[in-house]
This record gives sequence, C-alpha cells and structure tokens, in this order.
Amino acid sequence: MTSAQERIDTDRPDQTESAVLVPKKYFQGEFGFGRQNSRTGDYTLAHPTFLLKYGLSKRFELRLECTYFSEYIHLIPDSNTKTDLAPLEIGTKLALFEEKGLLPKTSLIVHVGSSFRGSGPEVWPYYSSFRFTCQHSITEDIGLSYNFGAAKEEDGSALLYTFSPNFNIGKRWYGYIEAFGFGPTGSSANGHKWKHALDAGFAYYISNDTKIDVSGGFGLADNPMKNYFALGFSFRIPLNEKYRLASK
Repeated sequence: MTSAQERIDTDRPDQTESAVLVPKKYFQGEFGFGRQNSRTGDYTLAHPTFLLKYGLSKRFELRLECTYFSEYIHLIPDSNTKTDLAPLEIGTKLALFEEKGLLPKTSLIVHVGSSFRGSGPEVWPYYSSFRFTCQHSITEDIGLSYNFGAAKEEDGSALLYTFSPNFNIGKRWYGYIEAFGFGPTGSSANGHKWKHALDAGFAYYISNDTKIDVSGGFGLADNPMKNYFALGFSFRIPLNEKYRLASK
C-alpha cells in the first residue's frame, strides 16, 4: 500500500485505525458527518465528528478527538431530541514496529477524555482507551488492517476488535470491507453480549493531501445498531516554514 509521505493516510472512514503516523511537522484534520439508526426507531446524528493530529516526530503523533451529536429518542414525546458534545479525547499514537515479513506494521493508540462536567477527580478521566493497530501489505494495492484493544467509560469497560481488507483502485480511489465489534469484560459483562457489525466504504483522493469518503454499515444479531451512513473530508498541511516556502 502507498505510504503517508506519498498521500494522506487517515483513520476514517472505517472503524480500523491506521498504523501510519502523520508525517513530522504536519497538521492533519479528519471530519465526518453521519447518521446511525437503532432497531428501536431512534437515531443519532454526528455533525460533525473530528480528529485533529500533529506529527511530533517520526514515532509520535498528538491527537484530539470529539463529536458534536444530536440524539432522537422517540419514546420521549415532549423533549425527544438531545444535542450534546461527546467527551473530548486527547491522546497519542506511537509507532512500534515496521512491517517485516509476517510482522505487521504496528502502532499503539492511547486516548483519555472527559466530559468536563462537575468537578473533582471523579470526572477525570471520564473515558480512556488503547488499541494496537496492525497493517500488512499483501501487494502494492491490497492491504489487510486490524485493531484490538479496550476502552473504559463510566458504566464499564469493553474489549474491541476490527478486521479490514482494503485496496487501492487506480491512483485516486480506495475501498475497504470490514468486520468490527466490542464486548464487555470482567464485572462489566453482567449478562451483556458481544455486538458485531459489518461495513464498507470508498474514498477519493482529490490530491495527495486531501481526501473525501463515504461509508455505511449494519449491525448483526443482538447489536442495537440497525445501520449507519457517513460522509467525510480529510486534509493535511505542513507546518514547516521551509517546506511551505519551497513549495511556492
């Protein structure tokens, strides 16, 4: 697969986070708008979700992520729409291994977050997660990516996984199919089951530094998510003054 130095590499639109870091002294923004429908008739709008990244070095990336959302709940007739800001997450991506033979390119992502409501130590961190991101290059145009990790919120903790074959289509198109899911762990289980889903999507590279995407998926079995649809736009710019002057 092509490297991030050749063209932008993003964590969207799939659920699988990339093992590639933003190049050093680059700023990258990834924005998405979407709708998720539940099996009960409720739905949630993300307008938008965003992930901001900065390449601190060849091995470290700084990250800031959040979602502004509206949730429609049909069982509450008088006030059935709730608009709020999801917990603001800060984190980093650390490059661990380069791809070599059967060893995948591997990075570690760690996030912590807070809703900034209330006061005192009990509200920080409100949310924390980690995941290992792995990437195999099967051919120059076909890759295999997968993640595994865990997340903790106020109401418990969960394990997560993703598995995503992906492929380049010509010089400007990219596509993927994906299976992903999450499930409770330890005392959080309490009779809850794993929730699995499938999705797919396409992206178009307007240039090496800009990209648009479209994606959609559906929940399986006991997953309360019926389906979702999303659109996105991503870009990156160098913050190195010498590079900007040379490119003019």
